[in-house]
Amino acid sequence: MYILSIESSCDETSAAVVSMGEERKILSNVVASQIELHALYGGVVPEIAGRAHIEAISRITYEALEQAELPLNAVDAVAVTNRPGLIGALLVGVSFAKSLAVSNGLPLVPVHHIRGHIAANYLAHPTLEPPFLALVVSGGHTSLIEVSSYTDFRTVGRTRDDAMGEAFDKVARVMGIPYPGGAVMDRLASEGDPHALLFPSAAIADGSLDFSFSGLKTHVINVLHTLRQRGEPIPKADVAASFTETVISSVIRKLELALEAGRCPALVLAGGVSANSHLRRALTGFAEKKGIPFCCPPLPLCGDNAAMIGAQGYYELLAGHTAGADLNAFASAE
Repeated sequence: MYILSIESSCDETSAAVVSMGEERKILSNVVASQIELHALYGGVVPEIAGRAHIEAISRITYEALEQAELPLNAVDAVAVTNRPGLIGALLVGVSFAKSLAVSNGLPLVPVHHIRGHIAANYLAHPTLEPPFLALVVSGGHTSLIEVSSYTDFRTVGRTRDDAMGEAFDKVARVMGIPYPGGAVMDRLASEGDPHALLFPSAAIADGSLDFSFSGLKTHVINVLHTLRQRGEPIPKADVAASFTETVISSVIRKLELALEAGRCPALVLAGGVSANSHLRRALTGFAEKKGIPFCCPPLPLCGDNAAMIGAQGYYELLAGHTAGADLNAFASAE
């Protein structure tokens, strides 16, 4: 089955064609990045993002079909991200997908963005199937999700404030690292001492599986401001390494609890921050130590892309989760 998919939840416009069924295969996955547009402002500007989606979406959709060597009339369904995300950005993708589906008589499949990130692993790991525990970490989301089936999800832990990726970007910005700061923080962490500075854990100590990255982020920023006020140099590599180590130890602490509660038969990592080499390595080691399977997507599928939306769209379609021309977009995850 061929799924044409659209993703426009934030600052990446993407269109893809995936072949799903006995074999899971990406036939094309075109991504138009807006990083250069938003780097000038130190973060994503919603209005600029929406306009850029409008300019790119038609072009990249036909480019995706061309790369897949597939005519539109051979497509079996159109899948689109309809939540959560920037509402203006989402509406561009949803409106385009609705028009495409209705005018060609194709099923329209709404896809939850977080479910899409998890589904990126289905494309990379052909034998992966539920049940498993998914850790989804990105600029806007940090959640532990029990995946009981391809369309049955239950959030068992989440951040109560800032997302992990947001904390990385804000700490990077205060250190003078341009947006997006994740990749530079990853490199700096490899050069620094992870035990040079002591930062508070982001794992909430209440027996839950929840996180709080706001306090950790604020503590690190206060340390940086204090060093500047004293006229002392900022040890960027040590800050990045210590911050990264604290984030990872916080995650491991909650995964230990999930494992003890029987909620982690297998572990899946997903989302933009899953590209962090230190996090990937730590969770690989954790899973090996605990004797549980572990999967994470290849780097090109970590960030926002339409192939992951197509993968989840296939399972939503099989479950009968389709929509009509009245499909709307929603900024919230619920």
